[in-house]
Amino acid sequence: MSAPVGSRLTEAELDQLQQSQHTHYNHYDRPPLPFACLSARGIAMEAVELTGPHRGETFTLYDASGGYGSACLGAGNDLVGRSLQRAVAASGYVTDEIASLERARLLDRLFGAEGRWSDRFPAEDYHVAGRNSGSEGLELALRLVLESRFDIRRLRHRPGREKRDTILAFEGAWHGWTQGLLPLLNRRHYRVGLPGLAPGEDYGVRVEHIPFGDADALDEYVAANADRLLAVVVEPVQGDAGILLPPPGYLRHLARLCADSRAWLVADEVLTFAKTGRWFGMHDEDGPVPTDVTVIGKSLGMGALSTSMVIARRELRARATGTISTSDLRPLTSTVIHDGLGHIENTGLLEHSRRLGSRLTETLRALVQRFPDVYTDSRGLGVMHGVELSGAAAARLDALRTHVLRAGVYVEFMAGAGKRSRGLRYVHPTMRIAPPLITTEAEADEIVERLGEGTRRFQETL
Repeated sequence: MSAPVGSRLTEAELDQLQQSQHTHYNHYDRPPLPFACLSARGIAMEAVELTGPHRGETFTLYDASGGYGSACLGAGNDLVGRSLQRAVAASGYVTDEIASLERARLLDRLFGAEGRWSDRFPAEDYHVAGRNSGSEGLELALRLVLESRFDIRRLRHRPGREKRDTILAFEGAWHGWTQGLLPLLNRRHYRVGLPGLAPGEDYGVRVEHIPFGDADALDEYVAANADRLLAVVVEPVQGDAGILLPPPGYLRHLARLCADSRAWLVADEVLTFAKTGRWFGMHDEDGPVPTDVTVIGKSLGMGALSTSMVIARRELRARATGTISTSDLRPLTSTVIHDGLGHIENTGLLEHSRRLGSRLTETLRALVQRFPDVYTDSRGLGVMHGVELSGAAAARLDALRTHVLRAGVYVEFMAGAGKRSRGLRYVHPTMRIAPPLITTEAEADEIVERLGEGTRRFQETL
């Protein structure tokens, strides 16, 4: 066990923690991890063992997951605490029907004449909505593109849009688990046994998948389906597929094809937002890659709120009152986003993450070389990296994770892209390294060192 701290819990408290794991819904179809977090500051958690010979012992656990990729400022951040306090004390709780000073400050700072993102999303061309989560944001994005096919007042097809019944997605993609998003996932595990789409019916839609990053497959598909293509939904970096990066120029080429075929380009930046060394992953050496809808989330809530933002072209609208949300940029949410984004910008955390990304690229590649029986590849940028498992390690993923946890690092494992078409290789589950933006280079080095120790212990069991 790494960095033991001691023991300060009673047996009754340990029993309470274990009972809570039994009561809390288990999403993973496996026994819960025998650890609990007692407190946290920055990227360090005080954790406790719940079972076995070390039951009750506490130790320091570094968070290399950033709280499912959401806690970009780490735990216990003073600015976030002050922002929440200010919002609760003074910001009010009005709905979107009444203007809010906090919402106005946020939207002006981002999209106003001198706004941070005004060049990318000028206010005369784009409007913005807020939602509770990335999944809800993607649901709204889909609604907007689906309703673009017909006249909202007369509720019938717009002339010339009758054939637009196809959404293109990518193999290995993850856009959320809600019912409307399941068709975007080409994974039978998530879809079988649940109601699907109804292509061929009035206003029906079909979803098709091609491999991510394959320019030839993209060209062939669009050439054959341009007249039916309604929208393309893409992650700038595929997350759950194993942190798969597109080849240079691919995203810009995709944007051009969408524009030429009059299909909407929807960028799912829920995970990539503020993690690639820039605000947005839809970017290349020529600058921002244009999109029609961009959905951001996770880091947007600074680890304190679950929230998302949908930035869409103004011509994309839905029927009146059909997309009202309790969480549409309420004052408290707007306050936290405003203050958090300002802090990231003022302290140079995006620039820092680019340097940190270069460091992680180097040290994680060395980790793969050190343990070729456990890991096969590493890839990533900024604070978004993946270390792909070997087949043997993937078969014992839970054991690997437990050894890494006991060595003092909390990590997540992505499903991997699995089997892909057109002869592309199988992508096994991948360990995601996505620490908070505030992580220092020394802490990043310590994370990789602890990963190495946990991996060594695991390898001894193979």
